[in-house]
Amino acid sequence: MARIDSRRARRMMRQLGMRMEEVPDVERVILQGREREIVVEGPVVTVIDLKGQKIFQVTGGRITERMLEKEIEIPEEDVQLVAQQAGVTPERARAALREAEGDLAKAILLLTTTKA
Repeated sequence: MARIDSRRARRMMRQLGMRMEEVPDVERVILQGREREIVVEGPVVTVIDLKGQKIFQVTGGRITERMLEKEIEIPEEDVQLVAQQAGVTPERARAALREAEGDLAKAILLLTTTKA
């Protein structure tokens, strides 16, 4: 396959309506989903403008990936119910509900089986 020199490649890209430009001074790129996050440290980011459509290309850098922790909202009524049923303080009930991801029955079981 024949190599194309960079000058000719730029000319061909211009003819196709494509422009490429490096984004300066990028320290990190974060891709955040509902359950996980991907972080690219020290990347090279290029914006490709193709007929009004912008495409971001991220290359290089150190990649780390981690699962996001779900923050569970626990209603006060649930805390009181679990505390009453398990015979523990509201603080212990709240901790058990967090561990059980909001599941009332599981939280009560956790507290009553560890208590005995």
